Amino acid sequence: MENLLARRATFKTIKESNKTDWDIIIAHHMPFAAQLPDRVLAQLRMLGGDGGGYAVNRLHHLLLSATLAHKGGEDEEYVVCALLHDVGDLLGSWNHPEVSAAILKPFVSEANHWMVEKHGIFQGHNFFQHINMDRNMREQFRGYPHFERTARFVDLYDNPAFDAGMECLPLEFFEPMVRRLFSQPKNSMYKASIPQ
Repeated sequence: MENLLARRATFKTIKESNKTDWDIIIAHHMPFAAQLPDRVLAQLRMLGGDGGGYAVNRLHHLLLSATLAHKGGEDEEYVVCALLHDVGDLLGSWNHPEVSAAILKPFVSEANHWMVEKHGIFQGHNFFQHINMDRNMREQFRGYPHFERTARFVDLYDNPAFDAGMECLPLEFFEPMVRRLFSQPKNSMYKASIPQ
């Protein structure tokens, strides 16, 4: 069989595509997808250069959050969610929780996805009153299955993770966890297309 990685699809519209085209595309996609952990880790490192006015830079905050979750006995998926809950800051200046959650969605449980997606509203309970917003905005979700989980995440792992003097594990400690989490999607409409 010809080396698919040396070829390109030939269609000009998706409608004109055929099985051979998609075999080529999937062959190219798999090594690209395998590099996702590298891209996520690179995004995290980029957050180290921006403090945003906080007492710690954005990467330090995420490392503190993940350190607290790890020391709190949370499972690996949860710890990686703590590490990545603000990774969307780079491209989602006005909606970082949703961007972070979208990156994680194919790889995490529905509970962890919801927690990351809604953490900004829940964290707002601690400060929205200072920026002319409703600090009780999270109450719209009272009664939802993951309300308490998300409130707990903010209280234990997000809110206290701005203390520069707190013990903080390095990114290298979490890197194997990130690589394991992103190694195989759990929830993706494309899961059936993954060669086994």
